[in-house]
Amino acid sequence: MRLKIEFEPIGRRGEFPQGITLWESACNLGLALQTPCGGQGKCGRCIVKIAQGEVSPPTPADYRFLSAEQIAQGYRLACQAKPLSDCRVYIPPESLSIAQRLQLEGQEIPAKPEPAISTFNLTLTPPTLDDLRSDAERVIQSLKISHGVEASVDFAVLQELPERLRSQGWQLKAVVRQGEIIALLPPEAAPLGLAVDLGTTKIAAFLLDLESGRTLANRGLMNPQIPYGEDVISRITYAIQKPGAAAELQKVVVEAINRAAEEMCAEVNAHPSHIVEAVIVGNTAMHHLFLGLPVSQLGYAPYVPAVQGALEVKARELGLRMASGAVLYMPPLIAGYVGSDHVAALLAAGFDEIEGPALLLDIGTNTEICLAYRNGQPGKSPLTSLSCASGPAFEGAHITHGMRASPGAIESFSLEDDEVKFQTIGGLPPIGLCGSGILDVVAQLRKAGVIDSSGRMGSHRKLRKTDGQLCFVIAERGEGLPPIVFTQKDVREIQLAKGAIRAGIEVLLRERGLSPAELQEVVLAGAFGTYLRPESALEIGMLPKLPLERFRQVGNAAGAGAKAMLISTTMRAKAEKLTRQVEYIELAAVPDFAEIFAKAILL
Repeated sequence: MRLKIEFEPIGRRGEFPQGITLWESACNLGLALQTPCGGQGKCGRCIVKIAQGEVSPPTPADYRFLSAEQIAQGYRLACQAKPLSDCRVYIPPESLSIAQRLQLEGQEIPAKPEPAISTFNLTLTPPTLDDLRSDAERVIQSLKISHGVEASVDFAVLQELPERLRSQGWQLKAVVRQGEIIALLPPEAAPLGLAVDLGTTKIAAFLLDLESGRTLANRGLMNPQIPYGEDVISRITYAIQKPGAAAELQKVVVEAINRAAEEMCAEVNAHPSHIVEAVIVGNTAMHHLFLGLPVSQLGYAPYVPAVQGALEVKARELGLRMASGAVLYMPPLIAGYVGSDHVAALLAAGFDEIEGPALLLDIGTNTEICLAYRNGQPGKSPLTSLSCASGPAFEGAHITHGMRASPGAIESFSLEDDEVKFQTIGGLPPIGLCGSGILDVVAQLRKAGVIDSSGRMGSHRKLRKTDGQLCFVIAERGEGLPPIVFTQKDVREIQLAKGAIRAGIEVLLRERGLSPAELQEVVLAGAFGTYLRPESALEIGMLPKLPLERFRQVGNAAGAGAKAMLISTTMRAKAEKLTRQVEYIELAAVPDFAEIFAKAILL
C-alpha cells in the first residue's frame, strides 16, 4: 500500500510504501532534515508536526525529546514516525538543515521620516518629603515645563512607571503619540518600529529606527499557518469549522512575529520594549485572522470584509510584545480579496501618482492586478483593481515535482539545441521545480514545439509515458530516485494559472477601453515576480507581448510600502487617499468571464 505524504512549507510531496518513516520519505524527496544522528532517534533534531493524517504511536525517543504537550499537539520525530494514512507534515524552520529562499527587500520609496511619535528626554527630580507629587504627575509636568507638551499616560505605561523611573535614575526618553505617553525608554535608546508583510505563505519583517528611517534588521520566515491550509480559503474553512481554530491561527502568527522582533532587536543590541510603533500589511483574510475578526463572510459571495478602513490598535491587545503602549497601524483594505498588501505595493510602485496606462501584478495564489490610467475616460477612477484565483501552481502545488523556492529547486530552465540545461537554487543537485523554473519549462517546451497552443504534448526524444500520461524528462537522478519530470497534467495546471492572470488583465484593459500595446509599463511585484523571467511569461501569453524594457521587477513592494508607512504619516495619508481612488472589479460579476478565460488559457 502506498501513501501520499506532503511536506510543508517546502511544498514537496510523493507516494511511499507504508512502513517507512517520515524521515526516509523526506530523504527520498531530497529534503535535508536536521539529523546529526543519522535518523537513529538520538539527537531530537528532526522534529515535525503532523498537520493531517495518522502516524504510528510515539516511541521512547519521542517521549525523551518532546513534552507531553508537544506530542498532544501533533509533534513527532520524523525518524520515528511511520505514516498510517495519507499525511500532511509541517517542518519547522529549525528542523531544516538549509533555509528556504525568501524575498525580503523591495524597491525603496524615498520617504522623509515623519513618524507618528515624538520623543523627549526628561531628567526628573526624585520625590522628597517636601515634594510628594505622584510619579505620573512628575513626568507630565516635566514634559510640559521642559518641552511645552501636554500629554496623558497610557494605563499600561502607568503600571510600570514607578519601577522604570527608579531603575533608570530618573532619566528617561518619553515617547508621545497623539497626546499620550506610550513608552518610557532609556535616554540613549532609539524609538524603534516594526514593519511586517504578512503573506499567506511567507512573512517578511523589518526593524527600523523611526527617527532616522533606517532599516536596522530584517527577517524572512514561512507563515506558521501553512499546516492549517495552503491557501486562504482552506484557512477560512478551518477557522469557521473548528471551535477555537481562529484563535489558534492568530496565536501562531503573533508568536512568529514576536520571535522575529526579538531576534532582530538582539541583532542590534536593543529590546522589544523599544518598539513603539508597528505597521502590518496583508491580504484581507490574513488581516482578519491576525486581528481576530470574523472571516466566515469572506468565504461566500459577495465576499465582504468586516472592516475596510485603516485601524489603530494597541499592540498589547493582540499579544505583540513591544513597548507597553505601542500602537499597531493596519492600513485600509480594498475588498474581500484585495488587502492592504496591495495598497502597500501600489504605494511603493508609485501608483498614487503614475499617469499610465500601467499595470501592477503581485502574482501568488490570489494574484492582485491594478491598472493605473489617469488620462482615461471622464468620470472613471484612476485605479482599477481585481483579484484572480491563479491558484498555487506557481508555488509548486499540484505540479508533479513542484516545490517552493528552496535549495535544490530548479529555478531556471532552457532547451538549447535540443539539450536540457537548468540551474538550481544553491547549485545543489535537483530535487524539484519552483515557480520560476516551472514557468521556464512551459515556455521552452512551447517555443521548441514540444507542446502546441492548446497545451497538448507532441513528440520529443525526452518525452515518455509514466502512469498512462506523457511527461518530459527534466533531470535524471541517481541512487534509485525517479527522474524529475513535467507531465501533461502539469501543463494543464499552468494553463489554468496563467489563464486566470491573463484573463484578469484583459478584463481591466477592456474596462478602460485599452489595448495591450498601449500599456507603458508592467510592474511585477512579490517573490515570484522578482525571480520569473519576463521572456517566459511572454512566451506562454501570461503577460501581454510588450518590449522587455516596459517591464519592471520591484521585489517585495508590499514590504517596502509597509516600511514607508511606518516612518511617515504622510505616506499613510497617501495610502488612504490611494485606496479611495481604487475601483474594484469582482470577476464573478463579469458576465462573459468564462469566455475570456477560455481564450486566455491558450499558450
